[in-house]
Amino acid sequence: MEGRLSMVCVGVATLSILSLLFSSVSSHDFPTDGTVLELHDSNFDSAISAFDFIFVDFYAPWCGHCKRLAPELDAAAPVLATLKEPIVIAKVNADKHTRLAVKYDIDGFPTLKLFIHGVPMDYNGPRKAELLVRFLKKFVAPDVSVLDSDSAITSFVEAAGTYFPIYIGFGLNESVILNLAIKYKKKAWFSVVKDVSEEMMVAYDFDKVPALVSLHPSYNERSVFYGPFDGDMEDFIKQNLFPLALPINYDTLKLLRDDDRKIVLTFVDDEFDEKSKTLINLLKAAASANRDLVFGFVGIKQWDDFADSFGANKKTKLPKMVVWDGDNQYFEVLGSESIDEVDQGTQITRFVEGYKEGRTVQKKIGGPSLIGYINSLIGIRTVYIIVFVVAVIMIIQTINKEEPLTVGHGEDRADEAWSSSHAADSREEYQGGDKED
Repeated sequence: MEGRLSMVCVGVATLSILSLLFSSVSSHDFPTDGTVLELHDSNFDSAISAFDFIFVDFYAPWCGHCKRLAPELDAAAPVLATLKEPIVIAKVNADKHTRLAVKYDIDGFPTLKLFIHGVPMDYNGPRKAELLVRFLKKFVAPDVSVLDSDSAITSFVEAAGTYFPIYIGFGLNESVILNLAIKYKKKAWFSVVKDVSEEMMVAYDFDKVPALVSLHPSYNERSVFYGPFDGDMEDFIKQNLFPLALPINYDTLKLLRDDDRKIVLTFVDDEFDEKSKTLINLLKAAASANRDLVFGFVGIKQWDDFADSFGANKKTKLPKMVVWDGDNQYFEVLGSESIDEVDQGTQITRFVEGYKEGRTVQKKIGGPSLIGYINSLIGIRTVYIIVFVVAVIMIIQTINKEEPLTVGHGEDRADEAWSSSHAADSREEYQGGDKED
């Protein structure tokens, strides 16, 4: 009897211990009703473990951009909570909880990260609620959607939206495209259609199967690839991640960081006037014939500081074309420094030929806009650190020269960095990926 009582006591004690353990885990019960969660040092890890998909805003209370982002997250949270694979939105005061800020390399505000099964990835997409929802839905979708009807194709394209390019493999087996779909999942939608109707062949403008069709809905662009599907397919996918003529702004520059092609930049006075639109259509034709290059354009009125880095400004004869290596070098083509209004298509062709034949002058990016450009890509706090390190080196050099030294100090808190307001509002779907404070 005593033995049984002893066993019962041990059992009760064990249950009590387990109860305590579970209660400690559940002490951070999180609502799943679409409320934006407030996380801190003591509950952050629990939240990351509790949800398969959690989108975290690392913010600072004094940050103006963070304040403007907050209502967008409040609006997006209940929509994302209703998905088949729910996404929870949370926020962390990284200015207060510095341990988390250091752990996740937070060097600007706001910094947004999506945790997928506990693994963080940087978020550089749009920040308006509707567009943010469309963007995040991409990460909980299947790697490859298998479509079995014309209506399923239509629904897939509509649900995908216009932010990402869309690839549809007509008559392709899922296994043929799966590895590339996984590799480029962050950048595009992928699907396959097994039974292809004549109506879809007409609608998507291909005449045989198998065929891989790429779509850029917002630019009304379509390309078709007929194979071989075991060799050149990845090149086709990479080349069609961007529209033929890419508007250059903060967010498209970040997309270009993973592309090793040279960039043909065309500078115009205003991207949206009729002359520029005509020229952009000619650039698309040139891009279609030269897929080994990326063709981009930027208006002086839209982003004058960036253009000035390449010697293009209101005093320059426009349009001007250069070839940029994506780093700090660019090339002007001798005899094609600018484009006249007459027969611009021929002049663009001559420019590309001149570049490929090596009739170029190499130059370095310069001008005050370069600091703003760096700020936009790596965060202003990192820039402050770089400036601080340079200052320290200068001080050491001064000390070594045994010159008298006077040191002052002050405290400044930057609320807003060089912003991306130069990018046109009408291209809102490309806005909002950079760290701004």
